[in-house]
Amino acid sequence: MSCVGIIANPASGKDIRRLVAHASVFDNNEKVNILQRVLLALDAIGVEQVSIMPDYYSIGERALDGLRLSSLRAEILTMPMTSTDKDSTTAARLLCEMDAASIIVLGGDGTNRVVAKGCGDVPIVPISTGTNNVFPVMVESTVAGLAAGLIALDAVDVEAVTYRAKCLEVCIDGKLADIALIDVVTSSDLWIGTRALWDPSHILEVVLARAEPGSIGLSSVGSCLQALGVRDGHGMYLAFGPGGIQVLAPIGPGLVRRVSIREHRLVPVGGEVTLSSDPYTIALDGERYIEVYGTRTITVRLTRNGPRVVDIARCMEEATRCGVFQRLGNLEGD
Repeated sequence: MSCVGIIANPASGKDIRRLVAHASVFDNNEKVNILQRVLLALDAIGVEQVSIMPDYYSIGERALDGLRLSSLRAEILTMPMTSTDKDSTTAARLLCEMDAASIIVLGGDGTNRVVAKGCGDVPIVPISTGTNNVFPVMVESTVAGLAAGLIALDAVDVEAVTYRAKCLEVCIDGKLADIALIDVVTSSDLWIGTRALWDPSHILEVVLARAEPGSIGLSSVGSCLQALGVRDGHGMYLAFGPGGIQVLAPIGPGLVRRVSIREHRLVPVGGEVTLSSDPYTIALDGERYIEVYGTRTITVRLTRNGPRVVDIARCMEEATRCGVFQRLGNLEGD
């Protein structure tokens, strides 16, 4: 049975950056609309089953309410709810155990980071509905649904239309503490607080998996020095502070700032960076998660252990090249 999972984070796109910057707000009603278009696309292409993560806003239930589906069977996952980011990891793990063929994720960098901790080798289709949106894609959800459906129906070569994301593995005193998909940042702030980073004067060091021109957030600082895409074999280390060079970068929505960089260098896949031992907080993909006190050894290793990600444009191109949509159209005509 062809099965697609859906994880829609009701908290994405609502952090403090919409107040201190000019970030877009994806309210949950819009996520319902996005999800409805995904479901209609899955139904049209012939996917049999969809399983949706439960959440405190009932995005899945609201999307299904009154929606006319011809053959797609939809269910809400049975799982404990904590109304924290742990729900996304739990849902991803359950979908992996259920042998879902693909997982559609509605969220930002942070949502995809926690999904990556549970999705195993299941390809994900990340739709941008967050504040920091380097990892997910701004795409019409109808097209994203079609791409996820093509994967679920085995209508395209999965190896040809997906890539393995890079991953930043954070270790404290030799033990894996957490991961990031885009950036690991140390901040002079001594407490987590509102989690989100937006003030470059508080930033000490940054390790990047990607640095793509046209991106936003702290990875944009690295992109001012060298472009590093999803398939590049390197990441980048940056130490902020005077004595080096300055760049002008979009570090947040509406926040274009001059940033001083005293040191920078490339980090190869498999390479490791040791961070300073001063007290600080560590942010993962734009949000502070770890408080560091005392003398600790903090290392960040760049790997290819990230999730498998669907290249939506390549997936649609491959389906067209193979005549998939023509075959499906003829079946519909019959």
